[in-house]
Amino acid sequence: MNPDIDTLATDTEEHPSGARLTVRTLETPSLGDRTYLVHDGEVAFIVDPQRDIDRVLALLEADGVRLTHVFETHIHNDYVTGGLALARETGAAYLVNAADDVAYDRTPISDDEVVAVGETMKVRAIATPGHTFTHLSYALKTTGPDGDQPYAVFTGGSLLYGATGRPDLLGPDHTDALVRHQHASAHRLATELPDSAEVYPTHGFGSFCSATQSEATSSTIGDEKRSNPVLTQDEETYVRELLDGLGAWPAYYAHMGPANAAGPDAPDLSPVQEADAGELRRRIEAGEWVVDLRTRTAFAAGHAPGTLNFGLDGAFSTYLGWLIEWGTPVTLLGETADDVAEAQRELVRIGIDRPAAQATGGPERWSDRELQSHRTATFADLAQVRHHRDVVVLDVRRSDEFEKSAIEGAVNIPIHELPRRLDEVPAGEVWVHCAGGYRASVAASFLAAAGAELVAVDDSFDNAAAAGLPLVGSEAEVDA
Repeated sequence: MNPDIDTLATDTEEHPSGARLTVRTLETPSLGDRTYLVHDGEVAFIVDPQRDIDRVLALLEADGVRLTHVFETHIHNDYVTGGLALARETGAAYLVNAADDVAYDRTPISDDEVVAVGETMKVRAIATPGHTFTHLSYALKTTGPDGDQPYAVFTGGSLLYGATGRPDLLGPDHTDALVRHQHASAHRLATELPDSAEVYPTHGFGSFCSATQSEATSSTIGDEKRSNPVLTQDEETYVRELLDGLGAWPAYYAHMGPANAAGPDAPDLSPVQEADAGELRRRIEAGEWVVDLRTRTAFAAGHAPGTLNFGLDGAFSTYLGWLIEWGTPVTLLGETADDVAEAQRELVRIGIDRPAAQATGGPERWSDRELQSHRTATFADLAQVRHHRDVVVLDVRRSDEFEKSAIEGAVNIPIHELPRRLDEVPAGEVWVHCAGGYRASVAASFLAAAGAELVAVDDSFDNAAAAGLPLVGSEAEVDA
């Protein structure tokens, strides 16, 4: 099935620079990543393709171009690549750093090696270690009557918009070396490339692979030289501030590197078997995950007992992959077949290849028992309740968020730790909150399955101080 590419191909740009090129950007907002397809109207190359390669094939067909090269900037930690499968499907060369230990045949590429793509494009590999030791960026030049003209650089997890890729994903033994490599790599790019060169990073749009986040959607080398801390700060200041700001990253990342080094196949996105209410109940009682994909509002109003709420309207795959014990069977519940198909697509991107089963419709079709529900509220409601009775305030934000500013007396169990720490939740009426509502709803579903009396706060934490709730923490005065 080819997806509707109009909804997936964004930030399309066409630049007359020597030759006329088109850069297509494939967004994967749930993971905070971008894939880039570049062509001159005849031949194309792609950088860092996601697992669901049908999106790329649809673009190639729509633009009427032939893919000749697939470039990987690094062995990815946050998703399963589609690079090998795409190369096999199209006959394109698959370029991966020669220093990477992989289990498949590829076209090895090394620092400063130049690859011609058709008659109008030249791509030079630039070693930019920092996110990983073998990370490469790819500088693109156009060829024309006036010779080679610098055009853009595809920076993967190296130089991002206003940030850099995080250096700690390979473990604490390597973090100090990698963060210093990251500083040097960014300066190499800023030195060797002109200010006019467009910067196209893979990470940085909500990805946990980014050390910090920026609101920018486009940039140039010149822009980054003026605003990016890695290029405006000395090495020691950059190292200290970046390391001080790093938080937790999703547990499923540990499985991505090995999967990508092994060489993942194209995913099977065909529908899985339907399950009735009896089967769903058996799966829940067996300890499997039966996941309700609806919004948190719909879930709170009524859901099948024991189901878990990871709504498609939030970072569905990130949090499901973070919380699940790897290998646990997953069944998907969606209002429509399209909802289930969307969730299935999201999951293959992080290596959860096939759901155990699926069901569509609504909770009245998914349960042979009475439906459960729970209350939702605002921070103003919480402030009012605390005037006349004691309640447990459970904050499921990350510990770094909690330490900056938290409701006085709140208990902090980060969402990614909650499934293993449910017995630490104090007894009583639990009001669970996060920063905006999505993580609180995930947490509420686990609490509901455990039989807790709960209220899910569906509100922005920015409203807590204005509601009269006392805050503590290093930045609490700013919020008050």
